[in-house]
Amino acid sequence: MQIRRLVITGLLVLASLQAADPKPDTHNHAAATTTFILIGIMKSLLCLAVLSAPLRAAVPHISSEERTQVLKWLDESHKEFFAAIDGVSDAQWKWKPAPERWSVGETAEHIVLAEALLFGFVRRAMAAPPNPAWEEQTKGKTELLIWIIPSRQGKAVAPEPIVPHEGLTRAQVKERFEKQRLDIVNFARGTGLALKEHTVVHPFPTFGTLNAYQWLIYVPLHTIRHDEQIVSLRQACSEVTKGRMAVPIQSMCASGLNVTRP
Repeated sequence: MQIRRLVITGLLVLASLQAADPKPDTHNHAAATTTFILIGIMKSLLCLAVLSAPLRAAVPHISSEERTQVLKWLDESHKEFFAAIDGVSDAQWKWKPAPERWSVGETAEHIVLAEALLFGFVRRAMAAPPNPAWEEQTKGKTELLIWIIPSRQGKAVAPEPIVPHEGLTRAQVKERFEKQRLDIVNFARGTGLALKEHTVVHPFPTFGTLNAYQWLIYVPLHTIRHDEQIVSLRQACSEVTKGRMAVPIQSMCASGLNVTRP
């Protein structure tokens, strides 16, 4: 801002000097020489000011487009999640395609636990002092998250805090999800804080340092990822009941027992 004012002032002074520059045919040689020297000095100073001006710094606040996008993801992932778990029977809620795989109910519980954890990282980042190297350390991470997370690119082992173990019912999952999401949406819609300059290191080295905005978009992108997993589980269960497997095993999906698909 100071450099901008300097340049504007310099331009005004330079214009004034050029307007007052005596004509070559005048006899005021001394005045002409002085004015010529001053014009040269002002031009040099302006060049130095422009060359010394830093490149445009990245803005630490989220743009209106970024806010709109994260709110859209939050809304879409919410609708997809409830659409995925609605209509699932109690038996289907517990059915697994293999003993080591998660059921629909466990995947839904994981979503609830993960959203709380991820939004916790947003709060942790905002509680930390601004990171002066945030731009360099988080560059390209937003695009990486958008590409990897919802598309289920790469596999990761869920950390212990978000491994499902409570055995939540569908009603409990929906109640906790709604309560958590209200806080997340209100934060995303109303915050005016500089989210991008506050960072926390991700437990997975692949991601490294993420800023609060990146942790915020992580919430709906992660849910979208597992919404698709729930849909796949429901399709697998449906295939079992439609005779894709041996007749004695067909009842396992309806009864909630585990079965390994060939």
